[in-house]
Amino acid sequence: MAHFAEIDDNNIVLRVVVVSDEHEADGENWCNTFFGGGTWKQTSYNNNIRKNYAGIGYTFDASRDAFIRPKPFPSWLLVEDTCRWKAPIDMPDDGKAYEWDESITNWKET
Repeated sequence: MAHFAEIDDNNIVLRVVVVSDEHEADGENWCNTFFGGGTWKQTSYNNNIRKNYAGIGYTFDASRDAFIRPKPFPSWLLVEDTCRWKAPIDMPDDGKAYEWDESITNWKET
């Protein structure tokens, strides 16, 4: 099975559909015909295509040829090779539970 994401004029993912393997080679055109107008991009459940599996609300970045999830916090940075967000400070690795606190731009023990 192949997966395709429909994106709007702002490159935001509206939906992701599953297409049978027989339509994968021409999947973007097939989706456009079957589901109606729109722009379709193939995505990979295993992150083999376009860096990340598309989800509703993700952005398709054409220059990076990648799907990027919404930025979780204003201070987080995009890692270019994975197109995933990363906190500006690594989470402590001491076995305790932490959550990001944007007001102090640091990890806070929970």
